[in-house]
Order: sequence, then structure tokens, then C-alpha cells
Amino acid sequence: MLSQQRQKLILDYLRTHKTAQVQQLSDILGISLSTVRRDLSDMEEIGSLRRVHGGAMLVQVVPESPILQRSDEYIEEKQRIGQAAAQMVNDGETIIITGGTTAEMMLPYLAEKSNLTVVTNALNIAWKLAQHTQINVVVLGGYLRHSEYTLLGHLTIEALKDIHVSKIFHGIYGLDSEGGLFGTYIQEVQTDRVIINAAEQLIILADSSKFGRTGAVRLVPIEQVSTLITDNAAPIDEIAVLREKGITVLLV
Repeated sequence: MLSQQRQKLILDYLRTHKTAQVQQLSDILGISLSTVRRDLSDMEEIGSLRRVHGGAMLVQVVPESPILQRSDEYIEEKQRIGQAAAQMVNDGETIIITGGTTAEMMLPYLAEKSNLTVVTNALNIAWKLAQHTQINVVVLGGYLRHSEYTLLGHLTIEALKDIHVSKIFHGIYGLDSEGGLFGTYIQEVQTDRVIINAAEQLIILADSSKFGRTGAVRLVPIEQVSTLITDNAAPIDEIAVLREKGITVLLV
């Protein structure tokens, strides 16, 4: 049986039963335990399921709402996260700020910075920064994702080849202490990965609702994160695992 056929059967089983043990799948499919584990690992890599002790569970993917619909969610938490993120920015730095409602909350707190340059692929970020004439703004070109006001694709990636910055402040759809950082829009993955790798430090801005949420694609392993800024309702066990992995976690 081909791997694609096996993985489809595994996914069909999970859709019905929500969870499955490795031994169960081995018996049902008539394949070895090592083959089951390899299939589960491959499926977790693309976000189809989540590995748990002894088996796997189905990933429940919630479609991401457009940015305007999310702007009123977790406002106080996002404001605190934005303020804490801005405090990590030094005078004279060049940074990247990507799209999203949490990253946007940084902007009012950057007004007092001097000789600051912000690189962004988000039209909402560029528009808000236009009010602060003392901040240098570099807007990356590309194809417009209307619902997010973000620019992506070949033109964005080409522009990034000439840019290397100290820090990137990046909002995220979902994260998991073992699975990594997740997104939902497959066409955006390549652009996001190039943007993330253009900076020395990856700083993730995520309110507590983002924990345990997985999407259609995994962007990068969690170990690539330098700092996570979240609110104090974030799950304690997840925070402990992240800190054990050497990630700085700021609770605000």
C-alpha cells in the first residue's frame, strides 16, 4: 500500500474517532508499527494531525478570520504585548514588523524611538507608520492578500535578498511547544519563511488563544523562536516547555 493511501486511511479513521493508537492503526492497516510512526510523523509535519503519547489526534483547524474581524479580539492583551514588544526595540535599529493585529499594536509605542527603520510587507503597518514621519519605512512589494493587507510572493522574496535586520516581530496563527509555529494560508508559507530567516532574532507576538492552535502548514520549528511575548493567561505547562527549550517567554 502506498504511503498516500495509508495516510488517507489514517486521516479517515481520525475524522471518525478523533484519536488513534499506533497499535490500533498497525492492526487496522496491516502494517508495521515503525511504518505507522513514520506516516504519523509525515502527517504531523504538514499539520494533518498532532502526535500524542502512543498515537495521534486529529487537528481541528479553525479558518482564520480576516484582519478587520480580528481587530476587536483580545484588545487589552494585544496592547500589553505590543507595548512589551516595542520596549525591545532600540534606537537606531532596523527591524521587520509583519502583518496582523497584534504586531500593529506595537506602533504607537515606537513613536519616541530615534533613527528607527521598519521593514514591512503589511499595508496596515505601513499606513499607520506613515503618521510617524521620524520613522524610516521600507515597504516590500508583492502580491496583495486582500484579507490580511499583506504582500507576498516572488517580488517580496526578491526584495528580502538585500535585507538583513536584527529583529523580526511576527504575529502567528497558532503555536505549539512541540509542533512549532503554524499558519493557514499555504500560498504565504514561502514568503513567511524567507521573512523570518531575514532576521537574527525571531520575536513572536501571540495572545494566549494561539496556544495549541494548529493550521494547515507548519512554518518553522519552535526552537527557531528567540522570544515569545504573550499574556498571563497562557498555559503554564506550555510556557515551561518553551523555557526548557531555551526560548525567552515574556508574560504581560
